[in-house]
Amino acid sequence: MKQLTGENKRNIWGYVFIAPFFITFIIFNLYPIFYTFQLSLQRWDGFHQAQSVGSANWKRLFQDETFLLTLCNTLQIWLVDFIPQLGTALFLAMIFTFGRIRGMGILRAIYYLPNLITAASIGLLFNLLLNGDKAPINQLLTGMHVPGAPFAFFKNGLLAQLIASYILWWMWFGYTTVIVMAGVTSIDPCLYEAAELDGATKAQTFLRITLPLIRPTMIYLTITSIIGGMQIFDVPSTLTNISGDPQKALLTSSMYVYNQGFKNNSFGYASALSVALFLLIAGFSFISLKTLKKRETTYQ
Repeated sequence: MKQLTGENKRNIWGYVFIAPFFITFIIFNLYPIFYTFQLSLQRWDGFHQAQSVGSANWKRLFQDETFLLTLCNTLQIWLVDFIPQLGTALFLAMIFTFGRIRGMGILRAIYYLPNLITAASIGLLFNLLLNGDKAPINQLLTGMHVPGAPFAFFKNGLLAQLIASYILWWMWFGYTTVIVMAGVTSIDPCLYEAAELDGATKAQTFLRITLPLIRPTMIYLTITSIIGGMQIFDVPSTLTNISGDPQKALLTSSMYVYNQGFKNNSFGYASALSVALFLLIAGFSFISLKTLKKRETTYQ
């Protein structure tokens, strides 16, 4: 029998050490993904034997107007959150990186704090603050004799979406700012010195040097935001005491998948919705990546 050399033994131990990760990944990540694809072609209530229904779940999905509504809700909430979030992050990153502000480290920590709190807790907090005539915000507005107070914040679909978007912006703009600052600080200071010597203004420096060079950071933030934004669940579901408001303005795609699976016990259809949502996220991410990469190539 051929004896193992010292290098081969080291290689074997390397595989042994990385094996737990791959075993865990296969059991808890990869297998559920393939099982979800399989379950999307079946009818299963979670208790009885699953029955194969072919493409029936997918036909139902394409005729489901509620699913289309949830996609629109999700996109609206995400866009109204992400665009101001990115703008705020760029503004604060410029100030913190190039400005001289006292207590800058403390301010950065304060801005990042909301990201450390769970989304469900924040949703419940805003629910307590806004929901009902006796809510603290309504009592404050009533005490200030604001016309129309108290307000039914969650009975207006557009206002409910704006509140959800604001909460998500408040939670994530600190994280986005930290990432943008990392991209800005990686730029060679010599480029800014050369631009200053050439008489470039602050606006020209930002548009011609900073933005093009942090494009990889912007691509990363856009892709990860799409992936997370299309799966919004915690904030809308805890913001109201029901699964979305009466106008269904806060009913997102992930909430709809949850309702179909765990409330209606329609796990086959919920799996089809999950697969469709996965394909949409992959498609949006691919289109965004190609678009941003194309602009980068054009600029170069």
